[in-house]
Amino acid sequence: MHTASPEATLQQYFGYKQFRPLQKDIIDQVLAGNDALVLMPTGGGKSLCYQVPALMMEGIAIVVSPLIALMQDQVEALQRNDIAAAFYNSTQTSSEQSEIERQCMDGKIKLLYVSPEKLLSGTFIEFLQRLQINLFAIDEAHCISSWGHDFRPEYAQLKMLKKVFPSVPVVALTATADKTTRNDILNQLNLQQPETFLASFDRENIRLHVSPGQNRIKKIIKYLETRPNQSGIIYCLSRKSTEQIAQKLKDAGFSADYYHAKMDSNRRAAVQQSFLKDDTHIICATIAFGMGIDKPNVRFVIHYNMPKNVEGYYQEIGRAGRDGLKSDAILFYSYGDVKILREFIHNIDNEGFKALQFAKLERMLQFADADICRRRILLNYFNENFQQDCGNCDVCRNPPQKFDGTILAQKALSACLRVKQQVGINALIDVLRGAKNQQIIENGYHQIKTFGAGKDVSFQDWRDYLQQMINLGVFEIAYDQNLALKTAELGNQILAGAQKLLLSKPTEKTFAKAPAERPKSKKAVAKEGLFEALRTLRKQIADSQSIAPHIIFNDATLTEMSDNRPYTKADFLEVSGVTQTKMEQYGQTFINEIVRVSVAQYQAGATVKGASPLTTYQLYKQGLTPKEIVAERAKAEGKALNPVTVEGHLISLYKKGYSVDLMRFTNATAVSDIQQVLHQDLGEDGFKGIHEQFGGKYSYFEIRIAKALLGE
Repeated sequence: MHTASPEATLQQYFGYKQFRPLQKDIIDQVLAGNDALVLMPTGGGKSLCYQVPALMMEGIAIVVSPLIALMQDQVEALQRNDIAAAFYNSTQTSSEQSEIERQCMDGKIKLLYVSPEKLLSGTFIEFLQRLQINLFAIDEAHCISSWGHDFRPEYAQLKMLKKVFPSVPVVALTATADKTTRNDILNQLNLQQPETFLASFDRENIRLHVSPGQNRIKKIIKYLETRPNQSGIIYCLSRKSTEQIAQKLKDAGFSADYYHAKMDSNRRAAVQQSFLKDDTHIICATIAFGMGIDKPNVRFVIHYNMPKNVEGYYQEIGRAGRDGLKSDAILFYSYGDVKILREFIHNIDNEGFKALQFAKLERMLQFADADICRRRILLNYFNENFQQDCGNCDVCRNPPQKFDGTILAQKALSACLRVKQQVGINALIDVLRGAKNQQIIENGYHQIKTFGAGKDVSFQDWRDYLQQMINLGVFEIAYDQNLALKTAELGNQILAGAQKLLLSKPTEKTFAKAPAERPKSKKAVAKEGLFEALRTLRKQIADSQSIAPHIIFNDATLTEMSDNRPYTKADFLEVSGVTQTKMEQYGQTFINEIVRVSVAQYQAGATVKGASPLTTYQLYKQGLTPKEIVAERAKAEGKALNPVTVEGHLISLYKKGYSVDLMRFTNATAVSDIQQVLHQDLGEDGFKGIHEQFGGKYSYFEIRIAKALLGE
């Protein structure tokens, strides 16, 4: 039995009027009782895909989440939206856990968040069998795959869920999984006839930039000086460097701290809370920090060192701009970083896993070295065919010289097919260049038609071109088949002559500078001023309630308030992210601040939408008459308003629900007399007829007041 509709549930509990792409399709799949695999980038709205159906269906949803801090933050945010959610983990006493179990049994909880360890411990499964479970949601599902970048052995046991609860739909969700990992997730979880939903991995609001590693601290400080009070994360390879960089930033006057796994757990928790509450703006951290951070206003993610794989990089930069606002992802790299990462991998005992990690590191290096659109590389890595340059990365802003590489691609594709798509990059180059080494001779590759077809191109240039082709989606790498190159759909089109391919000429790598900021308009300055005032108010309220500011409203919601300036409760409810519950909790306080700032900006000479009537209102509250208001405003603004305009302001404010006593400007007899004739057909004369009918006894203002009091 489904209550309401997905759209009504979304509006009621989350304050949004429409779903993002694929969300509604996923929700319908779950409501129909079917399994699903959901791939959606960080900030893309994965959680709504199980939260909405959980609220609509009878029973309780069980959400498996890997980190305690993350589930606690999510539950707190849900509770603020008047949703019955709870978490069940090792931080709680036995009496607290017993109380949650009782509430679950009584049907008082709709979403219960648990860790995989807790889910599979002791008698918890037996407890779950006594509940009416409507769905299981497996968050960070890539952790179940050894092909993924963050394999966790405890996740592997989740395959038993479909055995114990065969009729309960399971929705597995992740932001980072290539094709091999996706297939492994489906197999490991034993999902039954699942549908895979692959949302676009494109995070258009994140600007990508790669820079050489020289003078990193100077570059970072220069960047931060242009972004005061913004939140950001700086990822480092070592614990020592997190502490050193944080100290250098503090010495430079920034609000910074560090975070790594060897810190005392209480200290780590304090740092994380300080960051969530906007008390600390910058965290220098190892990758131990981040998965548990549900903070939508992170404006930049900086990698001080090169990450070890593309999946990790993509997940980490995804922590920027979760609210959809413009954010930056900056990567510094040097071959010293690569050397350290290679040493890490050399220490892995499992040879197969070691080879996989080396291959993934190589792809990360290719990304850093690339001279083609970086967004295309990222999206094609996740098998999303993206053929347009983004215009929002350093390469696009400083484009390299291009040439028609179609024939080169056709030679490489033909050779790949003739060796039955069984060799990696180096071997394919050997075939193309006509190298007669042992591997080539033993496999008979020297006898194929395309042997030596590219001997006029150097080995290094071929490697550069093939890396570009991989990045562009011409080839795929099969990590589970000894890193063999496979022709992708785009490659088949090129081979058939149906598609051209542009490649970049190999050059010395140069890095583009960020475009200069244009001078801000007066309107933009006023908008930013209101945003900062609302951000300050949000912080004050959050501190008084000991919660993270974004739990009240995120930056995207504050931005919309700054754009639209809602002066009434009805308008405030139209803002995306404002629910009825939040309207009742915070609405009037925020409206008052919007009014206060708007009037102040208007009086300072800014053009502010709707501020003129509010200025009249402020003077009305001081007891002034319309004529006195006109005089005061003329004195303050240097120009005289028509008294009729001020009278119109007061009537309009009354109709919008402001506390305006129109009877201050008339009397009961006048209102009664006028209302008795308002229903008459006044023809073209309108109010003039009423005015003359009473011999000028009642002013036009009184006539308009009488009509307004009728609700007309």
